[in-house]
Amino acid sequence: MKVDVLLGLQWGDEGKGKVVDVLTPKYDVVTRFQGGPNAGHTLEFAGQKYVLRSIPSGIFQGGKLNIIGNGVVLDPILFRQEAESLAASGHDLTQQLCISKKAHLIMPTHRVLDAAYEAAKGAAKVGTTGKGIGPTYTDKVSRNGLRVGDLLCNFNEKYAIAKAKHETILCGLDYPYDIVDLEKEWFEALEYLKRFRLIDSEHLLNYLLKEDKSILAEGAQGTMLDVDFGSYPFVTSSNTICAGACVGLGVAPQNIGEVFGIFKAYCTRVGAGPFPTELFDETGERLCTLGHEYGAVTGRKRRCGWIDLVALKYAIMVNGVTQLIMMKSDVLDGFDMVKACIAYRINGQETEEFPFDITEGIEPVYVELPGWKTDMTRMTSEEEFPEEFNAYVDFLEEELGIPVKIVSVGPDREQTIVRYEE
Repeated sequence: MKVDVLLGLQWGDEGKGKVVDVLTPKYDVVTRFQGGPNAGHTLEFAGQKYVLRSIPSGIFQGGKLNIIGNGVVLDPILFRQEAESLAASGHDLTQQLCISKKAHLIMPTHRVLDAAYEAAKGAAKVGTTGKGIGPTYTDKVSRNGLRVGDLLCNFNEKYAIAKAKHETILCGLDYPYDIVDLEKEWFEALEYLKRFRLIDSEHLLNYLLKEDKSILAEGAQGTMLDVDFGSYPFVTSSNTICAGACVGLGVAPQNIGEVFGIFKAYCTRVGAGPFPTELFDETGERLCTLGHEYGAVTGRKRRCGWIDLVALKYAIMVNGVTQLIMMKSDVLDGFDMVKACIAYRINGQETEEFPFDITEGIEPVYVELPGWKTDMTRMTSEEEFPEEFNAYVDFLEEELGIPVKIVSVGPDREQTIVRYEE
């Protein structure tokens, strides 16, 4: 068996949680490989709506093993809130969820550092969610981090050393803070965390592969937020691309199977950073309203625009995508015409290659396609698709060179149409 990887191809918020939930019945194991509680995965079924931040989206499909991998950064307080909320709704995770000992812990002072660094940047701020993700990954890379496995040996001593380093930095930034209550809650949440199986996840995952178990790796954020290949510096602090699954889980590249790339039928971005196809007009507002484009974790309004095939081709290339999944097709149901960016015009020259810098001077080159003017939300099979929508999908497949396997026509798990079976 191989590890199949599911990840976003745009600036996040593509609908990964829903698709993981839909695909989970085909897998024995679902695992998160990077990111932290800044990434909210929204799922809707049976009249209920759930937002997962750190817990894999396979948790709702009976009896599947879910693993938080070593590449994830974990906030014990937010994890506890998330797990207790799920338990209250009838989803007890203690028997289904394992946590890698090598996953790094977000400390109370990481949150404060996040806010302090953003404040110091002024107008150049990145638009961080303030959850402490960046400072935690910084400590990880600089070899100053705390890991889940540290809970098992001399933890208080290790915590005190790490905290003292943070306080020295905060003193230099002259940033006021008070973490007394937060710290108390954090240590209480650590005790809750110990109820779960803390594992050497790389050993377990490779053992499961040898036992011919099927594994689905769930990414967070999106390719265009990757720390190396995204729109730097307006990116997240981890590798969101397929290669991140190898280092975030401890599996070798030859063990990667299918790569599912998820994208919206249009494009969105939350927070600061360049966005070549962003719309500042009535159409952009309409996309936002119809798509309910507000962050699942932050509640922040998302910026909206037409689909960007230059960026999408780039994302497909760096991820090695084998199958595409298109989300929120229904949001475009009422448009007379839809647009797709097929190239960038930079200094009078057209290019289909994603450039080093997209912060300014980029003019998107669009093609127009007829809208389908049909309510697709109640459709249950490809045979019901309007001719104009089929033409849009055919156009995307021809441009991108990858088949669109799944089309989503609404937020519910049932509003998911598989265009062909393997």
